[in-house]
Amino acid sequence: MSTETSKTSPESETGPEPAERTTEAPAAPHSIGAAPRAVGAAPDAWDQTPLDAKADRRRWLALAIVMTAAFMDLVDVTIVNIAIPSMRGDLNASTSAIQWITAGYALAFAAGLITGGRLGDIYGRKRLFLVGIAGFTAASLLCGIAANPAMLVSSRLLQGVMAAMMVPQVLAIIHVTFPPHERGKVFGLFGAIVGLGAVSGPMLGALLTEWNMFGLEWRPIFLINLPVGIAGVILGRKFITESKAPNALRLDLIGVVIATAGMVMLIYPLTQGRENGWPLWGFLCMGAVPFLIAGFIAYEKYKIRKDGSPLVELSLFKVKSFAAGIAVQLTFGIATGIFFLVWTLYMQMGLGWSALRAGTTGIPFSIAVSAAAGLSVQKLVPRFGRKVLQAGALTMAAGLLLYIWESQHFGMGIASWQMAAPLVVMGIGMGLIVAPLTDTVLSEVPREHAGSASGLINTTGQMGNALGLGLTSVLYFGVIDDDTVFGPQYVDAFHSALWWVVAVLVVIFAVMFALPRKQATAAHEGTGPVDGPVDDAVGVAGDDAGDGDPVISPEKVPVA
Repeated sequence: MSTETSKTSPESETGPEPAERTTEAPAAPHSIGAAPRAVGAAPDAWDQTPLDAKADRRRWLALAIVMTAAFMDLVDVTIVNIAIPSMRGDLNASTSAIQWITAGYALAFAAGLITGGRLGDIYGRKRLFLVGIAGFTAASLLCGIAANPAMLVSSRLLQGVMAAMMVPQVLAIIHVTFPPHERGKVFGLFGAIVGLGAVSGPMLGALLTEWNMFGLEWRPIFLINLPVGIAGVILGRKFITESKAPNALRLDLIGVVIATAGMVMLIYPLTQGRENGWPLWGFLCMGAVPFLIAGFIAYEKYKIRKDGSPLVELSLFKVKSFAAGIAVQLTFGIATGIFFLVWTLYMQMGLGWSALRAGTTGIPFSIAVSAAAGLSVQKLVPRFGRKVLQAGALTMAAGLLLYIWESQHFGMGIASWQMAAPLVVMGIGMGLIVAPLTDTVLSEVPREHAGSASGLINTTGQMGNALGLGLTSVLYFGVIDDDTVFGPQYVDAFHSALWWVVAVLVVIFAVMFALPRKQATAAHEGTGPVDGPVDDAVGVAGDDAGDGDPVISPEKVPVA
């Protein structure tokens, strides 16, 4: 069994020095709110921990701190879209700038996600959590006082990097802080927090923008993080227990640089190309991406031979269902990246609605996603398998087609209540996909690689989101003659973009045939736990995680 050194911070212990404790790494993601399982696991090392440490009530304060940080990050993701029109008007931002406000965050988060988890294993999860939340808070301040689009985009990039340092530590800290018999309840609470953040973010953004507090317009959506972040740093130092993984995987910084360069060389020309008249350098950059991918694969093979700590475990792609699942995750990220940005622009710049009205219009969608997600995991997927996910793709596509028809039929006079039907249908479809997707993709992955696989799934989703946001330059703004003139042309562009999203969902439906018919649990089972650190994803176990607890990724929740 793997050992994880856990040291209680001096501020939180008044008695003798605490004993070193060992814990198993948490398992790969299971369904939200699922009960923990331990197939063939050895007795948990928490049983060896002194009674006073087990009964330390301060761990619940540590839980509140890390959950608040996760909630802050998730709300920050979902809060921004609704305020983009206000940002554009206040800063006189170009269309590419408003794309980078959202895509830059997703790109930076994806690039640093796996490395952030490994840094926590090596240098201490409490330390990295505090660095991440302090940096995230500072970046929020910079976003809130941004004087121009360049400063705002740069600050959002910094926010993404700091989130990649902070978020992977959250569930790792929970795991080493709570004994096994309490983790089911704790992860259930965490699932509720994730859902609350997804639903409340858009409404909170709409309210803060609409209220225009102190004449700050959109800026409070970032400044609201300051008191939360400062409190998190102060209380985190006092109440969070430090832990490390003695056998942590090494960093793969060169792999990170190559992968990030490939993403930037694809997304940057897509985002900037239209405003610059599609220059030659843009096509050269995009043409170089396949060569960078080949170079990345060659280096990862070398890294495997050298120290066994690659950024990406390439052998995972020999599992057909996993390779197909990565393709689904990437394309689904593209679809949602396109939809949520153009939806906001359609309502506010096309129809002329306020941020508050746009935010409240999305409430039926959020409720439908949450309801369908719970139903799919608990009732449908165990019985019908991948058919549920395929039904979700087709249902979501049907909702989009209904949305296109209603938008064209009612035109500029469409009301919020008339949008409810297509949004509910879309929400049901999305809920049938997002909750069970990770478990389904992982079901045939060898147990010893579950952590790396789940980390790659989450990273791929963020990459897809960034790519989808970049594609809006072509699919949405590309059909608008003058993006400074709001109104009907933004509505027509919305219809055009939705057809592309429908096409992507049809592709997703077809690729899903390569997923397992039913979720197989045998791949995760074994004769005992496997040694390994906690890393590689948003609260996801490391490369060799043993069976243990459900793990919920905050970034899996769709941006409403």
